[in-house]
Amino acid sequence: MNSEAIAPRIYTLRDESVVLDSDLALLYGVETKLFNRAIKRNSARFPTDFAFQLTGDEWESLRCQIGTLKNAGRGRHRKYLPWIFTEHGAIMAATILNSPRAVAMSVYVVRAFVRIRRELLADATLQARLQKIEKTLLTHDAALREVFAKLRPLLLPPPDKPKRRIGFQAGKGPE
Repeated sequence: MNSEAIAPRIYTLRDESVVLDSDLALLYGVETKLFNRAIKRNSARFPTDFAFQLTGDEWESLRCQIGTLKNAGRGRHRKYLPWIFTEHGAIMAATILNSPRAVAMSVYVVRAFVRIRRELLADATLQARLQKIEKTLLTHDAALREVFAKLRPLLLPPPDKPKRRIGFQAGKGPE
């Protein structure tokens, strides 16, 4: 398994990159119920910036996003709101499970979080560069409009000279 297989299981919630308890349990090779029991026994290791329980609204929103409603069947629904783990919480979970698979999977989980962080940073850097280019273009655009406004009169054909009228003109006396 590689970090690319884990990355789709990492979601952004409350401005944090997080993974569901059921996904971690699956990765670490234990049942979700046993995984959560181990987390509760070691609750001192999981402050709120490592793990937190979803609210009902958050769970509904996330369920719709990940499509768990389609997979629900007899005995496949959750009785309790799921726990969510940040990168540090996922690593801590591997330490309390202390199985060879949990240790190996924690490496993949960390790599997945790092990859997502790099992608977000690259997106933010690209966004900043695009904003800088846009600002520069707007400055140049204003300067070009000013130059064009000054050049436009010069590009127009010269106005026609008034033609001299020939013949008798009433109302004009001899000069």
